[in-house]
Amino acid sequence: MKLTVLGCSGSVPGPDSPASSYLVSADGFQLVLDLGSGALGALQRHLSVPEIGAIGLSHLHPDHCMDLCGLYVSAKYSPASPFPRIPVFGPPGTAARMALAYDLPEDPGMEEELEFHVWQEIQQIGPFTVRTISAVHPVPAYSIRVEHGNKALVFTGDTGPNDALIEFARGADLLLSEAALKDDDPNNPVDLHLTPADAGEHAKRAGVKRLVITHVPPWFNRLVQAEGARRTFPGEVLVATPNAVFEI
Repeated sequence: MKLTVLGCSGSVPGPDSPASSYLVSADGFQLVLDLGSGALGALQRHLSVPEIGAIGLSHLHPDHCMDLCGLYVSAKYSPASPFPRIPVFGPPGTAARMALAYDLPEDPGMEEELEFHVWQEIQQIGPFTVRTISAVHPVPAYSIRVEHGNKALVFTGDTGPNDALIEFARGADLLLSEAALKDDDPNNPVDLHLTPADAGEHAKRAGVKRLVITHVPPWFNRLVQAEGARRTFPGEVLVATPNAVFEI
């Protein structure tokens, strides 16, 4: 597997990065995890829209899904269209939410261009076995585990600390973890995001091989957030940056 970072800015697009979006590739298949604000442009530096094998949305906050509107326009009006509908996996209500976002009638909404599916605990997407669990967040949200052969990538999505995530990430080759809050800030909201220390502690308890820190808002420093994770995770801690590639 290969993981390419398309967007890693947390909560909003930043000056140097779109919001959440990651490209997972294997055996010629392209799986996009999240397509947040600004990510569609970055995606097209790596592949064309018809080459997208499937999209998985961790949840329906705009910084994780809103460029699906641009994708719909591209799929509908591109000179290359029509092409086969792109499968989109997400929380219940994704099709209706995206139709509303583009001011479309719910029927057909975007269904003629995109093929919507609700996440299950386990599904086969191209060559990947993809598992999900519910995350701790104010809206329905998922952490996602992508397996190929004997390798595993786990994406936390947006989540507060939780023991279920630790078990879910057990033994993963790479944990792509958000770290959107500051360590030791008494004003941190509960059940919303992870701190760097949380990310490192979860990685340590799960026994993952590598930790990649992502979803850092532009008002925080990625390198500082990664350094915080190193205080609780003894393994390799890396930082997601636009166009970074991680072999798994």
